[in-house]
Amino acid sequence: MIPHSRPFIDPQDREEVDKALASGCLAQGEQVALFERDLCSFIGVRHGAAVSSGTAALHLALAALGTGPGDEVVVPSFVCSALLNAVHYTGAKAVPADIDPLTYNLDAVDTARRIGKKTKAIIVPHLFGTAADLDEVISLGVPVIEDCAQSVGSLYKGRFTGSRGLISIFSFYATKVIATGEGGMAVSNDGGLMESIRDLREYDGKANYRIRFNYKMTDFQAALGRSQLRKLPAFIERRREIAGRYNETLGKLGVAVPQTRPDRDHIYYRYVLPRPPETFLKAMQEMGVGCRKPVFKPLHGYLGLSGYPNTEAAWRKSVSVPIYPGLNDDEIRAVTEAMKEACSRS
Repeated sequence: MIPHSRPFIDPQDREEVDKALASGCLAQGEQVALFERDLCSFIGVRHGAAVSSGTAALHLALAALGTGPGDEVVVPSFVCSALLNAVHYTGAKAVPADIDPLTYNLDAVDTARRIGKKTKAIIVPHLFGTAADLDEVISLGVPVIEDCAQSVGSLYKGRFTGSRGLISIFSFYATKVIATGEGGMAVSNDGGLMESIRDLREYDGKANYRIRFNYKMTDFQAALGRSQLRKLPAFIERRREIAGRYNETLGKLGVAVPQTRPDRDHIYYRYVLPRPPETFLKAMQEMGVGCRKPVFKPLHGYLGLSGYPNTEAAWRKSVSVPIYPGLNDDEIRAVTEAMKEACSRS
């Protein structure tokens, strides 16, 4: 079975983790500080704070903005429930908005309709590896948190995603673009907000008391993250190469392939096709290829809301097929052959 997702860890990664373990510093230390420096330098921002997960980074970003009970946070409905959790950790209310049917990202026009007097922030994920309409959302005048969990290394109007939001967050989960097993980071050019995030992630040794969180990253995770970050350009090149082969195969079948807007690029964290999930997933499974719905359930569904036509359409008719740097050429051929058969059935 070819899995839907698979980490790519090579001997160099293992060597860097071994060095960190041999140093005797297992918790947050020098490697964490260097990882923060390296990612900020890559993205083009001044300050970073590595944490235990992308959800933790999002929680602390909201907390640093003073988000709490009585506030509202606008989020896209077509996204994983981690965003819902992070908003609810603060006691605020999540307000889902509909998506752009081309990119599956947050729709700026619908977002504008969801903003009210209680709106504290807008979370803008760059879903599946291509940027959302960031300038249009920023122009709405509400603090924007970029969610780059699936887009590290992608460009929007010539700059990396994560460089424009008031705060931006990253996830380094095992199967993300770069991986530390678990882990995340918040970055910003606002030193005051980042100082608050650093204070909140470390719970002891403080002169005053407030609720803080045990959200630190370990040094051996950071060592792995630094090693993975050095390979990011090669990772993206391989993803695009695989996407090109999929595009060629599906184009001959007349099947729509992933698209983006002209002023941004695509790193293909996910390769999402407009197919009926039940039929397609079953056919791919029978041929030894693991596929999934790209979003398990829209957020408005969890909240019992209606009025999200683009999200509903995407949820009913989208599937994600394997695309990651560790796929070898034989596996890529197997996936393309399986897609031909599955598309003929669906």
